[in-house]
Amino acid sequence: MINPNWLQSFCTLVEVGHFTRTAERLHMTQSGVSQQVRKLEEQLGCALLVRQGKQFTLTDAGERLYREGRQLVLSLANLEQRVAADPACEGIVRVMSPGSVGLKLYRRLLALQRRHPALVIDYRFAPNADVERAVAAGDVDVGFMTARSSLADVSTKPVAREPLLLVTPAAVAQPDWETLSRLGFIDHPDGAHHAGLLLGANYAEFEHTQQLDKAGFSNQINLILEPVSLGLGFTVLPAHAVEAFEHPSRVGVHPLAHPVSETLYLAAHRRKAMPNRVATVVAEAMQHL
Repeated sequence: MINPNWLQSFCTLVEVGHFTRTAERLHMTQSGVSQQVRKLEEQLGCALLVRQGKQFTLTDAGERLYREGRQLVLSLANLEQRVAADPACEGIVRVMSPGSVGLKLYRRLLALQRRHPALVIDYRFAPNADVERAVAAGDVDVGFMTARSSLADVSTKPVAREPLLLVTPAAVAQPDWETLSRLGFIDHPDGAHHAGLLLGANYAEFEHTQQLDKAGFSNQINLILEPVSLGLGFTVLPAHAVEAFEHPSRVGVHPLAHPVSETLYLAAHRRKAMPNRVATVVAEAMQHL
């Protein structure tokens, strides 16, 4: 394989036409340039220059090497620039979070993309376990979770808190335990966890969600409150999901004696540096949490 440094010295010499000025441009000595050209000739087994005192002309082999080698030198220079570049507002940023956080952030990040069209937002909604696996595998650049990661490759740090809210049909004025039992629970992927936190802190009768009749289930975060709004049951959801519901007048959100919040964690790969474009997206997200 041709040494790229020798090839660069040769191509620069051809373009400059003078050993001394070539050495100055490359920050080398004149003897260093001459030595690299000789090594290149030895490797290729043919003369590249016909030396005439301080001047030279190219052999046929030298002309062929310059024509093809110049493109290679330019490509290597461009590759070096592309690899070293770390723009703050260009490239794809892959984000994953539970649905409630996504409802809060996705539109905000799309607004960021509109301001910087070269920045591409790839946002996926997923439960905590999927988020931490994706971060560990490098399938996403950054994630948000509502629990600390148990995986060694994933670092999590607390960045915000999100209240959990009891949501009933609008007609419910006092959500006592008897009323909730009569309504039944509208479940969702994090339903047992959320209900355990909030109901367990506020209702002495609560032990687990199996005590409650299951009145429905949805794994679509933006649809969980639809059956609640129709009077079919109650649920417990993070505040961002409740705020995003299109028909807030159809549901009742009840303050309880003992408020409960979930901690939101920023999840990233422990051994990977965060590129500038990812840092830009994280900074924007943090402004809205």
